[in-house]
Amino acid sequence: MKEIGFVISHKENEKRRALIPEDIEKLKFADKLWFEKGYGDILGYSDSDYLRAGAHVGSAKEVYAKEVICNPKFPETDERSLLSKEQVIFGWIHAVQGKEITDFLMNRNMTAIAWEDMFEKGRHVFWRNNELSGEAAVIHAIPFFGRSLYDCRAAVIGRGNAALGAIRILERLGASVRVYNRRMEQLLRDEISSYDIVVNAVLWDVFRNDRLLYKDDIKKMRKGSMIIDISCNHTMELETSHPTPISDPVYVVNGVLHYSADHTPSLLWKTATESISKEVSRFIDIIVEGKEKDDPVLREAIIIEKGKIIDQRISRFQNR
Repeated sequence: MKEIGFVISHKENEKRRALIPEDIEKLKFADKLWFEKGYGDILGYSDSDYLRAGAHVGSAKEVYAKEVICNPKFPETDERSLLSKEQVIFGWIHAVQGKEITDFLMNRNMTAIAWEDMFEKGRHVFWRNNELSGEAAVIHAIPFFGRSLYDCRAAVIGRGNAALGAIRILERLGASVRVYNRRMEQLLRDEISSYDIVVNAVLWDVFRNDRLLYKDDIKKMRKGSMIIDISCNHTMELETSHPTPISDPVYVVNGVLHYSADHTPSLLWKTATESISKEVSRFIDIIVEGKEKDDPVLREAIIIEKGKIIDQRISRFQNR
């Protein structure tokens, strides 16, 4: 049996948690779970609530000593010193684009079970969190825009869960929305000057060497218009885009306001946590029993195992 440690992320403005007491009570092996002191404070749950659900509460040092560490975001630099060799990390890893993360895991013979690679019947397990990324980004970005959306035209790039969340909020705020898919990239470039807001919500193919929008495309946009980059990959989809902290999410390029805040679902942390906990709880007993490879969802999400790269996309991207 493995013990799982649930730690408080040190990432800026990261308020999401992986598990709440109501879902712990449904588990067979709640006694194998350890939560860092104050884990649920941001949600209104006390340490006593976690204890009553059958789990344990301990210091950060105690919790980080467990065989499996569950952290929605990959540990920040100051957290990594608390990790030990051969541990398992369960959370959003994003190792394909992150050479530093990959090297850290390999050098310590660690195993990574990546939430971003957990799919069930073709749907991402954390689909609701993805929707919230679109909803939260638009809600957060519009006050910086400074305009009512009733007289605005918006283009949304993508048809996935993040795009659906963005469209939902844009339309409810009164914007006229048009959706572009991957086959309509040139059409978007041709029509971009007619929009007040452009939202990027595509799941980008990291092996593409081109861009969705280049600097010259951005120059065609109206002065004072806005880009909301939900995907926020550094200069991948959009040549002028780079991730920003939630505390300082906007900047201007060629007269166009750019919003590119990272991990926007944390702005709606209570709703996000409820959706995450509901899904995470389904896999906890399996991980405690060490039966990850017997579960098709978890098996496909093991991207690095005991320091060895399993997901060959990591090697292909980092060695190209």
